[in-house]
Parts: sequence; structure tokens; C-alpha cells
Amino acid sequence: MKKAALLLLLISLFAVIAASQTTAKSDSTSASTAEKSKRPPVFRANKDQIAAAQAKLKEAGLYSGEATGKLDEPTRAGLKKFQESNGLRATGTLNRATLEKMGIELTEKQRQIPIPESSYATDKKDKPKRPPVFRATKDQITAAQQLLKSQNLYNGDATGKLDDPTRQALRKYQEANGLKPTGTLNRVTLEKMGIELTDKQKENNGTPKP
Repeated sequence: MKKAALLLLLISLFAVIAASQTTAKSDSTSASTAEKSKRPPVFRANKDQIAAAQAKLKEAGLYSGEATGKLDEPTRAGLKKFQESNGLRATGTLNRATLEKMGIELTEKQRQIPIPESSYATDKKDKPKRPPVFRATKDQITAAQQLLKSQNLYNGDATGKLDDPTRQALRKYQEANGLKPTGTLNRVTLEKMGIELTDKQKENNGTPKP
């Protein structure tokens, strides 16, 4: 009898331990599921938005590639420079804050995802910085004047100086070639003209000198 009672006691004890382990596992699974459900939705830019951003970066002289719709390294580098100069955290990603700053339309699904505070610059290293100034050399201005003259857009001498007649001719050239008519000899204009960039200019995608 004593053996039978002891056996029943052991069986009951094991049953209690097994039940408590099952409950603990269930609670852990529930907590894990709840934690996952609390994660905010991930914001992703679509291909059209990336292509539109690339076009805007190129227009600003921050990107020299094509509007491929792919978030590659040159595009990320251009985005970082744009973000730095517009009070955004320089992440190199095309998040909601960056799309809105660029004036690119969001999808309905994207509008439901709030902008996190982390999208904005908060400390010194993230504060807006002036992008480096792009300057054309005297030889490049001379070459541009010669090209403009050959196309009857400029009738002055090749002085190597970016004077008003040269700026007016540059605007006409830029308009005729699908470029923003700034009247400045920026990187995209030099490249369109087939004028070679210096090594420093190749590294510099900054704003053109007025």
C-alpha cells in the first residue's frame, strides 16, 4: 500500500511539473508573438519613387547616374548629401521624410506609416551642412565658350571668364539639351558638353558656384 501511495504521489508531482512547463512555454510564445505584433511596419520606397528621387538628385548635381529605380551605392551617397543639407538624418535611405522633402508623392499604404523622430537630424554631425561648391576651371570655361560659339549660342571671345554673355549662352544650351537652365557651368553641363572633369570634380557632387 505504501509503495502504491508513493507511486501515485510521484506521478502527481511529475504531472504538476509538466503542466507548469507547458504553461510557461505558452506564456513565452504569447509574449514573443505580442512583441512581434508591436513592431512598426517597415517603410519601403517603390521603384518609381527611387527613379524620381534619382532624377531630382541629378538635377541638383548630387548624382550623375541614370534613373534606374535601384537604390545603389551612388544613389545612397547622393541621398546622404541631400539629407545633410535638408535637416534630415543622413541615412542614405529613401524614407518617408526624404520623399516628402523631395516632393515625391507617397502611396496610400506609405501614408499610414508615421515618420519616426529618428528621421530628422538631432546632433551636430547630422545638422544641415553646406555641400561642397562645384567650380569649373578657367580651361573648362574656355572650352565651353568655344563649343557655345561653334553652335552660334555665343559670339564673344574664349576668355575663360564666366561673364553674363557666357551665362546667357549656357542657359540656351541647357534648355536645348534638357538640363535645368541655371547659367552655371556645373557638372552635368560639362559632362553633356564632353568636357573632361578634374579628379577633384569627379569626387565633388556639390552645388554649383553661382
